[in-house]
Amino acid sequence: MNRGLLGIAAAWMALGAWLFPHDARAETEVDVALVLAVDVSRSMDPEEQELQREGFMEAFRSPQVHDAIRNGMIGRIIVTYVEWSGVEYQQIIVPWTIIDGLESAMRFADGLSSTPIGRVRRTSISGAIDFGVKLLEQTGVQAMRRVIDISGDGPNSSGRSVMAARDEAVAKGITINGLPIMLKRPSGFGDMEHLDLYYRDCVIGGEGAFTIPVRERQHFANAIRTKIIREIAALPTDSLIQMAQATSPASCPEGDRGPYRWDRN
Repeated sequence: MNRGLLGIAAAWMALGAWLFPHDARAETEVDVALVLAVDVSRSMDPEEQELQREGFMEAFRSPQVHDAIRNGMIGRIIVTYVEWSGVEYQQIIVPWTIIDGLESAMRFADGLSSTPIGRVRRTSISGAIDFGVKLLEQTGVQAMRRVIDISGDGPNSSGRSVMAARDEAVAKGITINGLPIMLKRPSGFGDMEHLDLYYRDCVIGGEGAFTIPVRERQHFANAIRTKIIREIAALPTDSLIQMAQATSPASCPEGDRGPYRWDRN
């Protein structure tokens, strides 16, 4: 092929790229990379753990979540599901999975149903956050937003400071949201009565961060679905969540080792 023909071919390729832009990076872009980090410490009784797992399965099977994914700017997300407890226990239950429609969402939910739930001692929220940060660096995609979703029923009781872990994650542009589980009244050493305030003041952080407390078993699935939709769609916080901001702040060090360090979890 002579230079004249090569020049014409190059011109046509350039024109085609302008008329029909296709950036290879678009194939690896997602609206959000989401780490679902779920507490399986022994303070969670088996029924609560089942409710938690089933709530996430139901969320990814729900049309509302499918619509939220489809209506995103890109129309797909990447998500992984991790169970955690003590500082040395973080278990990937479903690895990073691209969800871009009904079938992939249902496959993710089915993956959750096929793995037994662990029960391990202690509660290291800081360990879960640190592990989530590592996972977010291994997605292989370009995410418009990066989110770690922490659910649990107690304060940080092992590992390093949860505030230090949170602040380092936020400094990397990561948002941490929370689902404090408050189904039982505090009854022993290490229990925390206002876990929602602890999550609000000591755990969550980053742009648009929020918490949705769960206080009734029948509200578990709906709370998880609402949280997932909010994280996918980056919706603003509503008045239900903002109400707690009128109360006095929680004392983070109290639930971060120190007096609240105990072994039964």
